[in-house]
Amino acid sequence: MLRLARENPSWGYRRIHGELLVLGVKVAACTVWEILRQAGIDPAPDRSSTTWASFLHSQAGALLACDFFETVTLDRTRQCVLAVIEHATRRIRILGATPHPTASWVTQAARNLVMDLEDADSRARFLIRDRDGKYPGLFDTVLKDAGIKTVLRGVQMPRMSSIMERWVQTCRQELLERTLIWNL
Repeated sequence: MLRLARENPSWGYRRIHGELLVLGVKVAACTVWEILRQAGIDPAPDRSSTTWASFLHSQAGALLACDFFETVTLDRTRQCVLAVIEHATRRIRILGATPHPTASWVTQAARNLVMDLEDADSRARFLIRDRDGKYPGLFDTVLKDAGIKTVLRGVQMPRMSSIMERWVQTCRQELLERTLIWNL
């Protein structure tokens, strides 16, 4: 265990604990931490890279996040809603709703978003989105031309877009499940 820690100084005690488990050595994580501490090895080395949480906090003024969510009207028509949130102000922009989000519809929504942001003097530089097939390549191109870089969320990593995901969840629980929606 000490050899692992010395050979890989950037590993924390949890990583060493995980590697030991892979090797079939069953030991508690707190035991690994205690052994490293007694050997004079820092069990949690200072991270040289920025964490995702610190990136979100430091860049909040320049971040947007977008996502699609679905709702159903009284006539049982499924509507896809495209929403964007500004991280710094938590301002929501509903870009539109449609039963069938085509590439041209989503691209036009991106153009409308860019115009709204310019009118509001927004300094957004990044937009976090998932890898949904509803976003055409032209969506990212429109944003890139406006100086907004698209950051793709990792696969099955909702924490990368946690603010947007939380808003969608709240919207569903507090509004959509309690309101009868007639139409668009």
